[in-house]
This record gives sequence, C-alpha cells and structure tokens, in this order.
Amino acid sequence: MPRRRTSVKKSRVDKKRHLRNLRVKQELKKTLKKFQSLLSAKNTAEAKAFLQKVFSQLDKAAKKNIIHPNTASRKKSRLARRLTKTA
Repeated sequence: MPRRRTSVKKSRVDKKRHLRNLRVKQELKKTLKKFQSLLSAKNTAEAKAFLQKVFSQLDKAAKKNIIHPNTASRKKSRLARRLTKTA
C-alpha cells in the first residue's frame, strides 16, 4: 500500500480511469460484434447505417487514448472494406 497522500490519491484515480477504460473497451467490442453479425446476416442496409456508430466509438476511444489512433484507423478501414465486399 502507498503511504504518501499523493500516492494514495494517484492509485484511487488510476483505479477510476482503469474502470472507465474497461467500460469503453467493452462497449466497443459489443458494437464491433453487432456489426460483424449484421454483415454475416447479409443485412447490408442496416450495417451501413450502423457503421457510423462504430466509427464514432472508435474515434472517441482513440481521442481518449484508450486505443491507439492508428489502431482505430486500421479497424475503420478494414470494416469499411468488409462492408463493400458484402454489398
């Protein structure tokens, strides 16, 4: 256990940030899985509309440094490519 007051506060803040980051990552994974299921069900019209929500979540996670910006960009590119292949 930390002894200094600043160290105690730092560990408390780190725990809150960790939980927030986990929530964002879990929500992102759920959204990605839903998009994948729409693609596998050949529901391209709904997937095209849902893609904007996926892009938004990826951008927000990258902006908050939860995921790397290049990772977000790579995922967006691959998802768009998969959508055009199925369409």
